Amino acid sequence: MARYDLYNDDGTTSGELCPRCGDVFLADHGDRKHCGKCGYTEWE
Repeated sequence: MARYDLYNDDGTTSGELCPRCGDVFLADHGDRKHCGKCGYTEWE
């Protein structure tokens, strides 16, 4: 996924932001979502 695919035409995003950092997208790894900045992980 390219960076420009994360933002809609109106500037909003469909990606989920890290609840700790607030300014970083969570990477979707299938079985978990992970923040590369602080290490926050949500297991699915």
